[in-house]
Amino acid sequence: MNSDKIYTFEEAFEASLPYFGGDELAARVWVNKYAMKDSFGNIYEKSPSDMHWRIANEIARIEEKYENPMTAKQVFDLLDHFRYIIPAGSPMTGIGNEYQIASLSNCFVVGLDGDADSYGAIMRIDEEQVQLMKRRGGVGHDLSHIRPKGSPVNNSALTSTGLVPFMERYSNSTREVAQDGRRGALMLSVSIKHPDSEAFIDAKMTEGRVTGANVSVKIDDAFMEAAVNGQPYVQKFPIDSEAPKCTREIDASKLWGKIVHNAWKSAEPGVLFWDTIIRESIPDCYSDLGFRTVSTNPCGEIPLCPYDSCRLLSINLYSYVVNPFTKEARFDYELFKSHVAAAQRIMDDIVDLELEKIEKIMEKINADPQSEEVRGAEYHLWEKIQRKSGMGRRTGVGITAEGDMLAALGYTYGTQEATDFSVGIHKTLALAAYRSSVNMARERGAFEVFDAGREANNPFINRIKEADPQLYDDMVKYGRRNIACLTIAPTGTTSLMTQTTSGIEPVFMPVYKRRRKVNPNDTEVHVDFTDEVGDSFEEYIVYHNKFIKWMEVNGIDTKKKYTQEEIDQLVAKSPYYKATANDVDWLMKVRMQGAIQKWVDHSISVTVNLPNDVDETLVNKLYVEAWRSGCKGCTIYRDGSRSGVMVAVEKKDKKNDVKASDSVTPCKHPEVTEVRPQVLDCDVVRFQNNKEKWVAFVGLLNGYPYEIFTGLQDDEEGIVLPKTVTKGKIIKQLDENGKKRYDFQFENKRGYKTTVEGLSEKFNPEYWNYAKLISGVLRYRMPIVHVIKLVGSLQLKSESINTWKNGVERALKKYIVDGTEAKGQKCPNCGHETLVYQEGCLICTSCGASRCG
Repeated sequence: MNSDKIYTFEEAFEASLPYFGGDELAARVWVNKYAMKDSFGNIYEKSPSDMHWRIANEIARIEEKYENPMTAKQVFDLLDHFRYIIPAGSPMTGIGNEYQIASLSNCFVVGLDGDADSYGAIMRIDEEQVQLMKRRGGVGHDLSHIRPKGSPVNNSALTSTGLVPFMERYSNSTREVAQDGRRGALMLSVSIKHPDSEAFIDAKMTEGRVTGANVSVKIDDAFMEAAVNGQPYVQKFPIDSEAPKCTREIDASKLWGKIVHNAWKSAEPGVLFWDTIIRESIPDCYSDLGFRTVSTNPCGEIPLCPYDSCRLLSINLYSYVVNPFTKEARFDYELFKSHVAAAQRIMDDIVDLELEKIEKIMEKINADPQSEEVRGAEYHLWEKIQRKSGMGRRTGVGITAEGDMLAALGYTYGTQEATDFSVGIHKTLALAAYRSSVNMARERGAFEVFDAGREANNPFINRIKEADPQLYDDMVKYGRRNIACLTIAPTGTTSLMTQTTSGIEPVFMPVYKRRRKVNPNDTEVHVDFTDEVGDSFEEYIVYHNKFIKWMEVNGIDTKKKYTQEEIDQLVAKSPYYKATANDVDWLMKVRMQGAIQKWVDHSISVTVNLPNDVDETLVNKLYVEAWRSGCKGCTIYRDGSRSGVMVAVEKKDKKNDVKASDSVTPCKHPEVTEVRPQVLDCDVVRFQNNKEKWVAFVGLLNGYPYEIFTGLQDDEEGIVLPKTVTKGKIIKQLDENGKKRYDFQFENKRGYKTTVEGLSEKFNPEYWNYAKLISGVLRYRMPIVHVIKLVGSLQLKSESINTWKNGVERALKKYIVDGTEAKGQKCPNCGHETLVYQEGCLICTSCGASRCG
């Protein structure tokens, strides 16, 4: 039963603060994201203990339906203080919450069989995506069924527009759905076999496009072989047809190079090694019964069939280390195995609780005042999800605190020794979880379509057979309760509450700085610096929780205010030295992921963090190694390709030191170059205002905007440019009269270079003169954010020129890479400018709200 007692934020925060040992961020995260609330935001729990009892009582209620039930106290002891078992966000907020009608599933995949390329089918997927997001779920779906651009269609359009317009549609729908302080999460995927896959890969490279979705490419082994060996590759549509309507031979290595470049530049697209996913997938043994995997959830750790969903839970690995950070440290395997068995059992109970939630959702839909026609589509969606969830009873048991576990045992993350130990832990987890699922099959019955014969040749099942023949024999005899059991998801804000490293990742930084804006007239604050616009900031040191534990165990004063040199010395002595996200050997990290993947039946969400100055060759090497190592997917993040707010604690180079705002990672500006090089790299940025098509040519020096040419395109006074052109060169030279001339040169699809001569003459002189003004301030390295403000402040009477202002602002926003734009990025939940980039998501350090993408 829910309590009627309502607490204020302050009451819940103050009660939670001692629970988390004074960790303000953890307390805020819990109150804002996980305390039970109604639809009006009223808070009904005072501390995490209330939440854990709520969950424990509901799990115990389900347990009573079966043999050998766990008690509420037994479940509570596993959950308390986030020590052992941590349900993911949707189960944590939804279990036992009678005030909100929402699913307990973290992720869904949707997709229609048959003629899914029709407008009706495409619109239905859009509707289903929105309906799921409003219930708090993340959604993934595949676009490989949409016919390529230029294909004939049986409507007034005559030919298909291809994938990209529908990417925009689905992205925009995602951004429209609010989920309690965050936006919905969407994964769009497409097969590399699809003739429009190149357009899909390029779609997010244009500023402002497809901002509401993560994108990943499904890559098969044949493409990888062709890319690595410089061979041609044939794309076709339909992608799996023996008699395709169209085929296209491409240079695989060239398209692969584009994937690598875009990932290097923007951290997307991610890659999904689809043949590995399907080959290893146990549910695909039942593909003809509706379990054919088509896409993944937004973070990539759960490949799913249409209308299946998954609930997630993680086990805190650090808590099984006895005598952490000492020479006597050891891992308690027996306790771990018993808790894994309980976690798998709790996950199965949560499937029952989800089926109850779906019943309530369907009851609400039937009671809604809309017409049957409107209600019918949503009701049918949940009928399909209910059916698939009940058939397979899929679960998602995972882990968190891998990095802290290794450090506490004296291993250095990223070494072969650490990797070998981790693989052993995940093998132990897999065997214990599957043993639990088999035991539940004996007590509760196997999942509906279990057939040992179908699974006989599955590589994952055969690894279990080899490791534990008795377990395999029992599974053949009794079946298994769950079609698939395991995953490793990002643990984001939940790791803030466990106060550990996140998921399988190493520590981000054992010591880092945070900055907060302060009133310089306040006598209680210390102003460390003032930024370009006069705002004052205080800087303070934050220690990773388990780094403090290491200090305590080793008798190091945790209250002392250390100098920078002393901090460096402390880190160097600790087991976190050379084991941070930016320190670990990148090849070893993907090999570690591939080795652990052998014991995870779903997938692993992991990011390879790279410094800003790495080249694309390394990204290529990492992706190829990930494929060869058996990874199911891979994501890289190069520092600076997206902005964040945590700043590494390191010695300052006074020569290159710059002032920064609360959300800035300091970086060195390029040197001012007064003499313009003859040739500059150029980005082409297209945009539209008031139904007018515009184009901007942005000349780049060392990747930084140096000049800009803008104007209308495709009109008599403008410029005609192929729509596929996104890059080229701006060449400065003198004409026959000695007058400066700027030409734009680009390469077409066949590799021929084409030049647009006299670029400056192609635009209206008024646009050109203002563009020269903006180019002047760009060349002297005025920060982009201030250039944008300058453009916006121009007092221009002409409506067309004001349209031009909007276009320039939008074009230049693409290049805000030094973090200063975060001064304008406020948390949608609490309004503070305190966003931290973590695992593909922006997380507010004030209130814990998050959004991905």
